[in-house]
Formats: sequence, C-alpha cells, structure tokens
Amino acid sequence: MGANELSAEVIKEKGAAQDMIVSRVAQEVQASMIVAKKFPRDENESHKKIMRSCARIGLAQVAEYTYPRGDKKVSGPSIRLAEAIAQGWGNIDYGIIELENSRGKSEMMAYAWDKESNTRVTKVFSVEHKRDTRQGSYALTDARDIYEATANFGARRVRACILGIIPGDVIDAAIKECRKTIKGENKTPIEDRIKIMLTTFEKEHRIDTAAIEEYIGCKVKAFTENDLFKLLGIHQSIMDGMSAPADYFGRPEAAKPVVEVKDALGEKKAKEFEAIRVKLRKTYPTEEDWQIDARAKEIQEGGAK
Repeated sequence: MGANELSAEVIKEKGAAQDMIVSRVAQEVQASMIVAKKFPRDENESHKKIMRSCARIGLAQVAEYTYPRGDKKVSGPSIRLAEAIAQGWGNIDYGIIELENSRGKSEMMAYAWDKESNTRVTKVFSVEHKRDTRQGSYALTDARDIYEATANFGARRVRACILGIIPGDVIDAAIKECRKTIKGENKTPIEDRIKIMLTTFEKEHRIDTAAIEEYIGCKVKAFTENDLFKLLGIHQSIMDGMSAPADYFGRPEAAKPVVEVKDALGEKKAKEFEAIRVKLRKTYPTEEDWQIDARAKEIQEGGAK
C-alpha cells in the first residue's frame, strides 16, 4: 500500500470515527429531550426545592458577589447560586466546551439548555493562554494552568447562560431567601460571624482588620448585618475571580517590602528568606510580590507550614 493510499485510509477511518461520535451525541440529545418531555418539571415544587437550598447557610453565604465599577458597586447572583437554581429548576443541561486549542489560545463555548422548553443560551469566547499580573503578563504552558484559566473564564459565562433561561422572579426570590437566611435565620451571634469573616480575609486575602474598618467606615464593634453581608459579597467576588483585594482595600500595609524584611532579619536570615521566596514564587506564580513576601515571612518565623 502506497503512502497516498495509507493517508486516504487514515482519513477515512478518522471520518468514520467522527461520524460515530456525532451520531452518538445526537442520540443522547434526543433521549434527554424525550425524558424531559415525559417527566416535566412541577414549577411549584421546583421553586420550593430552590428555596430549601437557599435556606442552607453554606449556600447563602456565597450566594452573591459584589465588586466596584467606577463610583458604583455591581452585585448579582454568584456562580454557586446559579448552579443551585439550575439543579433545583430541573431538566437543564449546562457546561463549557473547548471548541479549539491552538496558537496560544482556546476557543470556548459556554451554554445552558432547558431541555423541556428547548430554550438555549450560548456564549462563544476566546481565552488566551496567559496570566496578567501587575508586573506584566506571562504565557501559560502547563496543561493544568491552562485548564484552570479556561474554567475560570468559562464559569462566569455559564452563570450568565443559566440566568438567561431561568425566570427572573425565581432568581430574585432565591436571592431574597439567601439574604433572609443570613440575616434572620442564622443562630450564630453576629460578633462571632464577624470574627470568622475577619479571619477569612486575613488568611485567604492578606487583608487586616484595619483595612476592613477603613473600607466599611467604622470600627468592628459597630459592624451591622448589612456590613457583614457586604463583606460576604466581596469575599465571594474575589473567590470567583471577579475582582482583586486591591480593588477594595488597596495594598495591605501589613506586607512590608523585601528590603525592610532583610534589614530586620540580618544577612543570614535574609538569604534564607530569599530562598523561601524563590520556592513560593514557583508554587504561587500568580501572586503579587507583597503576598509572596508575607508568606515567606510567616514560614521563616514558624507561623506557616
């Protein structure tokens, strides 16, 4: 068999395999639509199911995000809440598909499909294989880093797709129920919840209490339920990648420049400190210098493992 004949045979086999995949997917889609039509949702029951989910404090605490845009603050349902609503509403398929991966970027499609009404919302977008930092951008080459980058961008668009097919009054009711859970149904004293939130900001975002007090505009003792709710939204926005701590609090004062740390530790400890920084930079390539410095200082002083 000649080279041309071999190539033709390979192309033919690939074409047959692709046809089989397309046929299988089409059959799965038809089957899922038939099942959805055979077992339609009971909207009253679905609504109750969503409300029960929103009554869980774990979901309520991550139900909304908030981030600054100019002089205004933007807020809305978080990715986690959108997923919970879709699961409760039922007969909905949603997700992210990578259409193409070449030339340092991925072509992605996020979608949400109501199989019962055959309503579909899709968003096609590109994700460059790079990560932006305040020190500049660098290319992503590791498969895991690329996956995390595309998943992060995709999750926000999946949320938009889900919210595009769920009735608006259902979404509004879910948000109100989550706020009710946080404000009225939470048996934990507000003082304890504030302490937990302050600890979370310190550990996960490197933001100290003084910076939070400055942002809220009063001392911790004067914090109200609304202030706590605002901090929950900020925390979720940062976790979802919608914003960064610096958007709200600026550069934390607790993180000292490297030179100051070296002067305080002495020449020998300064060398150890620099070695720790190098290792941390490899482990946390996306963190800013002040965050790496803070981690390194904790490790050297025995405060972190």
